[in-house]
Amino acid sequence: MQRWRRDHPGELGFVPTMGYLHDGHLALVRRSRAENPLTVVSIFVNPAQFGPGEDFERYPRDEVRDLALLREAGVDAVYLPSAAEMYPPGYQTYVTVEHLTQRLEGAARPGHFRGVATVVLKLFNAVSPTRAYFGRKDAQQLRVIRRMVRDLDLPVEVVPCEIVREPDGLAMSSRNVYLSPEQRGAAPVVKRSLDAAAAAWAAGERDAETLRRIVRGVIAAEPLAALEYVSLADDETLEELEGRVERPALLSLVVRFGSTRLLDNLELA
Repeated sequence: MQRWRRDHPGELGFVPTMGYLHDGHLALVRRSRAENPLTVVSIFVNPAQFGPGEDFERYPRDEVRDLALLREAGVDAVYLPSAAEMYPPGYQTYVTVEHLTQRLEGAARPGHFRGVATVVLKLFNAVSPTRAYFGRKDAQQLRVIRRMVRDLDLPVEVVPCEIVREPDGLAMSSRNVYLSPEQRGAAPVVKRSLDAAAAAWAAGERDAETLRRIVRGVIAAEPLAALEYVSLADDETLEELEGRVERPALLSLVVRFGSTRLLDNLELA
């Protein structure tokens, strides 16, 4: 990959993925192609970001389909490292972003963001992108990567891209394939809960706990949905907010449908 990059100088957009591509990924590719003369996509299911008992082994994979989609999308190269190449025997160096990773998904999935930050830095070192494109759906991940780039003085512009949704509002995710037909029918309740809080915000509601309570109430009305957490946090530090919200905030939640965790969020400003 580094040799290819040396042979292809100039501005380059990069879209890191774990494969099993959907239109959310392809929207990132389209944005990169519109803004850069070259676009590279990586496909790597990163074992370092999966904890014990998580879905690493069953995470959906379809490399042949992914490559066909990327060929059709016009990407210039696809980087497909193996786990043995990324983490050879004796590997022991990891990247830790401190405070941002201690809450929300960091609390729910210990070690997750250490794996994310490490693999993203390694991918950046391999690809040497000018710009890297990440979806806003994984809101904490986006903030962790931006902080890593800032703190380590990496010459990469992190470009956040809007959440791509199904027609009924469900945020696109490779893990949606795990949902049964009944669970898939119920899953749009996640977006409806955010919409209810957004409507209250637009009407002038600024009390943090009231906004969280609105989300909890909508989720509780769906029998197949189990709320794991709802957070209203400072948009930059992700510290939980109490009382009146007077600065940009991130409203985020994780809802379980059976064993499938669905994440979604809304930025309030």
